[in-house]
Amino acid sequence: MHTDPQQAYHDANERLAAGDLAGAEASYLQALALQPWHAAARANLGYLKEQQGAAAEAEFHYLQALALMPDHPQLYQNLGALLLKEKRFAESETALRTAVECASDSASAWNMLGALLACTHREAEGEACYREALALEPEHARTQFNLSYLLLRQGRFEEGWRMLDARWQFDHFPLSFDCPFWEGEALAGKTIVLGLEAGHGDMIHFARYVPLLKRRGAARVDVVCHPALQRLFASLPGVDRVHALGEKLPQDWDYWTRPMRLPGLFNTDLAMIPAEVPYLRAQPEHWRGALPRHGLRVGLAWRGNANFENDADRSLPSLMTLAPLAAIDAHFVSLQKGAGEAEALQPPSGMSLLAIGAQLADFAETAAVIADLDLVISVDTAVAHLAGALGKPCWLLLPDYRCDWRWMAERGDTPWYPTMRLFRQQPGGGWAPVIAEVAAALARWTPVQARSL
Repeated sequence: MHTDPQQAYHDANERLAAGDLAGAEASYLQALALQPWHAAARANLGYLKEQQGAAAEAEFHYLQALALMPDHPQLYQNLGALLLKEKRFAESETALRTAVECASDSASAWNMLGALLACTHREAEGEACYREALALEPEHARTQFNLSYLLLRQGRFEEGWRMLDARWQFDHFPLSFDCPFWEGEALAGKTIVLGLEAGHGDMIHFARYVPLLKRRGAARVDVVCHPALQRLFASLPGVDRVHALGEKLPQDWDYWTRPMRLPGLFNTDLAMIPAEVPYLRAQPEHWRGALPRHGLRVGLAWRGNANFENDADRSLPSLMTLAPLAAIDAHFVSLQKGAGEAEALQPPSGMSLLAIGAQLADFAETAAVIADLDLVISVDTAVAHLAGALGKPCWLLLPDYRCDWRWMAERGDTPWYPTMRLFRQQPGGGWAPVIAEVAAALARWTPVQARSL
């Protein structure tokens, strides 16, 4: 038990840095009990509560700290970022503009204001803020990364790919190799390995560049991927070896790179996206006795990885959101794995839904099912990328808020996947109009039309 508020405050900081949130909270509260006007303890307690996901408590402590330190730019920035997470956009903007006013020379403050503006579809204003931040601090990695998403969404690929590389200054993925990073050097006679991207969908999306590496003359192109992708990626044209994460790796390559760097290294622009599909293959034969043989067969995926930062917006609240599809004369097949998988056992009333998630051991198995479907309807998750890579018609359901850069803006199609159609939320969000639009489109479909695409 401390009797000195400053000693309690320093103890709390040490505990916070060590990850002892409960101990840190107790020490901050002790410091405040001894000295209620200890502004720094109040501010750090706000930050701690934000890390715990207690947004209302975090906001309370931030506001109390600002009452004691009304000109503190970092506090306004923290409050603005918290309010942005809560989608309280007007309040967030007020706080972030105050942060910029208090510290107009802060690249971090300009970056956060830019992020708020970009998230609310005011991209020109957001870009101006990002440019201001980079004028102050040209190597500010977070700003470069945020700007890359804005540029890529607009199809301004040349600068976008370059800025995207900044993510590795703060987003450290554990896998690396004992050979040089490939920066576009000649590959004739050389060996190269593609390292891991965090998302299964990202791996599927950028695996399309493997054949291009072979065309550059690479003697061997290997891939390291998630175990669930290993069998599927064996079908990639040009791949020599596919290693699963966790295996002992040979470490005999001349170069390595990450898949998401390849578009930039190949100077990809909108006109030259490698979009020849299928670039992945499936073996559907053993599913042909299990799936309906007549009528329209439609695969469904309604939830993504719950750990993804924007999952609450990109995923549907539940399978029941798709209830309007039950009015369509079609056989539905659940492609859902993990979160939401059990929902398939209790589909909306009137929906014929085959629940096979438990039988889908990996993406090769999911690909085998998709190959025997007419259509896939999916939220923005790996299943959609898989359907697109297989050349299967896919209807992608997209959120309005923080929609991923690769789907660009206001398009009903995508240059990455020729067989994909995009269904977007209207400004402000909401899935009901999107699902109604999908149901109307599906009612006009027939299996013959579907299989001809």
